[in-house]
Amino acid sequence: MAETDDTRAAMGEKTRRRVLGDAHVDRASGNATPFDTPFQDFITQGAWGSVWSRDQFTFRERSIVTIALLAALGHDEELAMHIRATANTGATPEDIREALLHVAVYAGVPAANSAIKIAKATLAEMDK
Repeated sequence: MAETDDTRAAMGEKTRRRVLGDAHVDRASGNATPFDTPFQDFITQGAWGSVWSRDQFTFRERSIVTIALLAALGHDEELAMHIRATANTGATPEDIREALLHVAVYAGVPAANSAIKIAKATLAEMDK
């Protein structure tokens, strides 16, 4: 069966909710305006429906890769969000630590240092 925008959107919505949680997705959807609704649709279909929904990686593996990429690129807000999502993906604090060690080697110590601070604060917040 050919994949359509509607099937990618439905799969993306399901995956996005599974990874980020209903509260986050409801908040993002509730804050959408006519200006950013096309962007929300794009990430739901593209990131969540076309990439995160693929079978080749587990959610845990995708979570680890995503954390490393966000850390390497310095996307701090998204990094914290994806660290919080590990509660749903099965990635452990040890997985996060190992990903950030890779960031230090391949993307630089300053990027990893910043990400480690964010990870520590986010994990501590999650433990409360």
